[in-house]
Amino acid sequence: MAHLGPGRRRIAVPVGLALTASLAFLPSVAASAAPLGNTADTAVAAKPDTTGPKLSYVANLTTYASVKAAKKAVERAGGTVVTSYEQIGVVVAHSQNPDFAKQLRAQRGLFVSVGATRTAPLQTVATTEEGTTQTLSAADAAKAAAKATDGQEPLEPNQWDLRAIKADQAHKINDGSRNVTVGVIDTGVDDTHPDLAPNFSKGQSANCVGGVADTTDGAWRPYPDGSDHGTHVAGTIAAARNGIGVAGVAPGVQVAAIKVSEPGTSLFFTEAVVCGFMFAAEKGIEVTNNSYYVDPWLYNCKADDDQKALVEALGRATKYAERKGVLSVASAGNSNHDLASNAIVDDTSPDDATPVPRTIDPHVCLDIPTQLPGVVTVSATGDQGLRSYYSSFGLGVVDVAAPGGDKWQVPATPDANGRVLSTLPGGGYGYKQGTSMAGPHVAGVAALLKSAHPKATPSQLQAMLKAQATKAACPEKIYDAAGALVDAATCQSKWGQTGYYGYGVVDALKAVK
Repeated sequence: MAHLGPGRRRIAVPVGLALTASLAFLPSVAASAAPLGNTADTAVAAKPDTTGPKLSYVANLTTYASVKAAKKAVERAGGTVVTSYEQIGVVVAHSQNPDFAKQLRAQRGLFVSVGATRTAPLQTVATTEEGTTQTLSAADAAKAAAKATDGQEPLEPNQWDLRAIKADQAHKINDGSRNVTVGVIDTGVDDTHPDLAPNFSKGQSANCVGGVADTTDGAWRPYPDGSDHGTHVAGTIAAARNGIGVAGVAPGVQVAAIKVSEPGTSLFFTEAVVCGFMFAAEKGIEVTNNSYYVDPWLYNCKADDDQKALVEALGRATKYAERKGVLSVASAGNSNHDLASNAIVDDTSPDDATPVPRTIDPHVCLDIPTQLPGVVTVSATGDQGLRSYYSSFGLGVVDVAAPGGDKWQVPATPDANGRVLSTLPGGGYGYKQGTSMAGPHVAGVAALLKSAHPKATPSQLQAMLKAQATKAACPEKIYDAAGALVDAATCQSKWGQTGYYGYGVVDALKAVK
């Protein structure tokens, strides 16, 4: 989530892609300045304290509050406005006032919620995958090319994942429309890759790190020391059928990059992700893929003032994007958590400081964006169709499943590798596994659906994804993290769904028919 997680954006990147315990990591709320009161006109009694750490905040306005008034309140409280979104009533600001959020929250006529987007000071300027990237060797590439048949890409014999959702058959009917774009909200995409360049949309790409969209040419590419996660995701969605490398699920659609991960850490903070959704909405992107969770909290508890504000801001952004015609797809995470249970131990939050273990209820402490309304939540499967050992799940939470890879489910491919093969920066190819890899398969199928039904709304696309999915019952056994087959006792089923697979595994062939 903020981290790509196993297969989600927590890309095995160094961390540096609790309701009450969390407060210990937030700026002190000692009353060093008088509260501003309940109206925008109340004067500050003293000059704001600026001795605290510089943090980033999101401030969510009330229904009738003006952005202009909110900006003035931010400045009076010792903050600097970074950007604002009048469409959804959200202001992003920086401040070194330890009481900044407290003072704004006191102005109930202006703000619904205000919260710090991180617990550590801003630095000058994770994703969800399980394990590290494996680079495709020259020997394995040669093996695949030798097995390729007419009409296949050179490395396609190793793409068991395409065959698992019938994408190879779908391509014989429709590769997808150039009028459809999938936005990869991630760590950046190498648009110079020969398998991505033919389908890349520069005009719909940007760098949203920090909360303001930078559309300078190439700003959307991974940092020199950055993650390969976004480039891998993009290849799964829309690698071109051009006689080079691999094929994407929807090789005829366009793909755009919206970079939201911090340099050095690959952490995904709220202000950048809000910018990503808003940019996608305004640029006419039809589908977004979100293989990450929003840092620094794996789960955001609404009883905490800061975490509540993050959920509110991102919920407004995703809902606005949906109203503008964007279907958002998100990975369920790689923690092997039951998102429908009543208690989960979160021992990784906050991930930008020292984590403090806490037990949370996922009904009120949300993994965002995957648990936000209107977002398609995706679990991961392996070659045998079993839930991947790392994939989180949950009856009524997971909508659909897709191939994310599983090293224990070994396919009969030339490379015998159960992970997902896709593009890497610099023109390379490699394997990853995680719900981060499952999400783009669903985003690709959604793009095929949008190509076939250009007037379909996001809710209609989601309904079709579920209705066309191949039903999958709870299995008797699944692999655990050590590769042993164990009872699938955690799988529940009801209402034609299962906790492992939701409505089933997506089907690309039905999407184009």
